[in-house]
Amino acid sequence: MRRFASQKARNLISTATTRTRTRITSSPSPISSSTAVLRFLSTLHPHSPDSMASDYSSTPITIDTINPKVLKCEYAVRGEIVTIAQKLQQDLKDNPGSHPFDEILYCNIGNPQSLAQQPITFFREVLALCDHPSILDKSETQGLFSADAIERAFQILDQIPGRATGAYSHSQGIKGLRDTIASGIEARDGFRADPNDLFLTDGASPAVHMMMQLLIRSESDGILCPIPQYPLYSASIALHGGTLVPYYLDERTGWGLEITELEHQLKTAKSKGIDVRALVVINPGNPTGQVLGEANQREIVEFCKKEGLVLLADEVYQENVYVPDKKFHSFKKISRSMGYGEKDISLVSFQSVSKGFYGECGKRGGYMEVTGFNPEVREQIYKLASVNLCSNISGQILASLIMSPPKVGDESYESFSAEKEAILSSLARRAKTLEDALNSLEGVTCNRAEGAMYLFPCINLPDKAIKAAEAAKTAPDAFYAKQLLNATGIVVVPGSGFRQVPGTWHFRCTILPQEEKIPAIVSRLTEFHKKFMDEFRG
Repeated sequence: MRRFASQKARNLISTATTRTRTRITSSPSPISSSTAVLRFLSTLHPHSPDSMASDYSSTPITIDTINPKVLKCEYAVRGEIVTIAQKLQQDLKDNPGSHPFDEILYCNIGNPQSLAQQPITFFREVLALCDHPSILDKSETQGLFSADAIERAFQILDQIPGRATGAYSHSQGIKGLRDTIASGIEARDGFRADPNDLFLTDGASPAVHMMMQLLIRSESDGILCPIPQYPLYSASIALHGGTLVPYYLDERTGWGLEITELEHQLKTAKSKGIDVRALVVINPGNPTGQVLGEANQREIVEFCKKEGLVLLADEVYQENVYVPDKKFHSFKKISRSMGYGEKDISLVSFQSVSKGFYGECGKRGGYMEVTGFNPEVREQIYKLASVNLCSNISGQILASLIMSPPKVGDESYESFSAEKEAILSSLARRAKTLEDALNSLEGVTCNRAEGAMYLFPCINLPDKAIKAAEAAKTAPDAFYAKQLLNATGIVVVPGSGFRQVPGTWHFRCTILPQEEKIPAIVSRLTEFHKKFMDEFRG
């Protein structure tokens, strides 16, 4: 079947090439291919470069008249450093050897498959069969796909209206897939989960936006967020017109979350007239990589219960725990084990197919589990979901698969378990190697990577470097990150994009580059840092 498809593609290409050659040969006035391309491009852009750069004063929209909330919104993970990196990458392609490195090493974003992590076979087999169900009836399919993938595809297709992945679904997601996810949550936590509490979304980000839309009425409404934080939270709070109320994680105690800090920041916000509506907790942490202990989680639940706050639990890295003395526990499990039920605490838990060991970022799958909201509010959440019609079906299928993977006795179980173990054990080794390397650098300290996909080292920059950054009108850690990129091709995100304790400087580095490339990253980083410190120490 694969050979047939490949041969068919080659035949199509050959036919197209022959037709093109025939047209060129028979043309009464032959045109060079470059001229043809230029003419084609000119049809796409009828205005000359001069006219493209002309005065836009006659257009109705200017930077001064767009929504000021958009201007206030920032997202450092894809910010200026990444833009520079993309230009360098194009320059390397156009002018090989033009820089002191031969490739750009993207350590800026949690995008595993872009850095050569392979997808989980079982997941992709099921997706392929669901997207092209006619091959389920072909004899060759039994030899190409595992029996349990075929069986799962039949089960899923029976749950989809019209058996079509290209059709809209219920706005909360396909009911049968929500049933599967709820069963997975029950198996994980040991407490009942209701499929009607689940809203399937295009990754976790739309779910976060949905809750911010629901909770934020004006700038007088505040959301408690950890600092450092994932920029999605500051961006979504800004876009929806609220106020970010910071609480600082304690770097000295491994990015600990102290209840006294929460109490202090809540009191301070109230004194300014801010009505704090919710508390965001990211566990495992992004960008900080810490994993919360059970006792700390119970304190957090008790704090939210006492203060009447919605607990927004970002749990997208729940599979990414690398140390033997820590284990992931969902806030749903913690709150139920404390005796708090549906009507005792408002809790929203976020999960995504983009992280874990699956890394299916481009498939855009995820969900939120919404508990502790009265029926009238639930109707409004459903209305917000309905505005977007539904999330994409492939992402919905993947969300069900990650919560219900192959089990012992299934044909795919051994290969699935081997793929999962290989990815997670490699991530743990990469995290440890980078952690040790960072801690060996002058003026750099890095807490251990307990989970997630990142390290967030603190850099003690010399005064001369800070003054150089001020002269360049940029933050000192952004100055360091740009210098690092231009010298080595390594892309990291300045800590200032995540916010940090004033006067401290950091950067976020993913652990995702291929394991065989980690030594090169360590070598380049070590050499650069020594030269940087030598230059700016005096």
